[in-house]
Amino acid sequence: MQSWAPAPVPVLSGRGPELRLYDSADRQVRPVAAGPTATMYVCGITPYDATHLGHAATYLAFDLIHRIWRDLGHDVHYVQNVTDVDDPLFERADRDGIDWRELAAREVQLYREDMAALRVLPPREYVAATDAVAEVVELVEKMLASGAAYIVEDAAFPDVYFRADATPQFGYESGYDRDTMLALFAERGGDPDRSGKSDKLDALLWRAERPGEPSWPSPFGPGRPGWHVECAAIALSRIGSGLDIQGGGSDLIFPHHEFTAAHAESVSGERRFAGHYVHAGMIGWDGHKMSKSRGNLVLVSRLRAEGVDPAAIRLGLLAGHYRADRYWTTQVLDDANARLHRWRSATSLPAGPDAVDLIARVRQYLADDLDTPKALAALDGWTTDALEYGGHDADAPQAVAVLIDALLGVELSPART
Repeated sequence: MQSWAPAPVPVLSGRGPELRLYDSADRQVRPVAAGPTATMYVCGITPYDATHLGHAATYLAFDLIHRIWRDLGHDVHYVQNVTDVDDPLFERADRDGIDWRELAAREVQLYREDMAALRVLPPREYVAATDAVAEVVELVEKMLASGAAYIVEDAAFPDVYFRADATPQFGYESGYDRDTMLALFAERGGDPDRSGKSDKLDALLWRAERPGEPSWPSPFGPGRPGWHVECAAIALSRIGSGLDIQGGGSDLIFPHHEFTAAHAESVSGERRFAGHYVHAGMIGWDGHKMSKSRGNLVLVSRLRAEGVDPAAIRLGLLAGHYRADRYWTTQVLDDANARLHRWRSATSLPAGPDAVDLIARVRQYLADDLDTPKALAALDGWTTDALEYGGHDADAPQAVAVLIDALLGVELSPART
């Protein structure tokens, strides 16, 4: 599957400190031990509706990581999936009287356009679930052979399930107790009450063919992939085990990321699927988490259609820490527009205050668990000095513009939508 065209990334001189990130499994900030090629798998969209600001905030967080790694000199192998075969997609397509494939293609294209407008660097590999069925089948075969999976034989539909106890470390990523797991499993796409399962927490690997649903052939019968195994198969086939970062929104910690890691570990034999499990906070609107089910979405495409500068959307989302649950408001957007205007004015001056210390501090703040509030505050300070007191360094305004573009992904040229 094609991703989107990358925005040009200018190169900063020098080098910043190594990246440190909060790891959800260890519950602490610690160094990211990436090699010359840094590897990252981030869960993509289920394309049954347009990109909202919750999506955008998540992908901006991992875009910062991508940019910091590039600034540190790493080659970045970034993989993202598209869950283009799933129940919510079928339900929306049925509701709207459209073929599910047509709906998925339309929404994926809109997502590409939104990401390009926000200057999110594309993944090296952008993989649809429907293009990875062979990898899923191979992975499920391995789990069946090892005893990590089983077929529900006494049911009308012989689905394949993963044993939650197939790995002794299951549960380490979320740290949740069983009652919490069961509650979230039921809430987030699991089927704890499915008859014939060995354990309520066992997760679907292969959904046997049902009337009216798409299916693919397999040695264990026609059907389609489960949700978690899709990501495990794509990550293992494109990157391999031991990737540096598995990432997504905090609502994916359990069950999705817990099971994705367990699936991979059950066949690799490794203790940890990823060196870091990194999760972005939720974006709210009107007092609630932004979600399609609630209908309180602020869509990136709608803001763009209203003439909002994508750079302001980006700055508004970066104003809060990536791990924090936070709200989008008209005030957030107003503040972002004002900041963008001031930054553009300051970097258009013929000279400004020396920027060497500023560049070092912004690199330091971003390397410390993506502390964008401190980075933005440092840039605001330089901007105020430049606009109110001027400066004598003719190279500083351009150096600051390059810094903001390279690490924050905000281009300080005239607004474009």
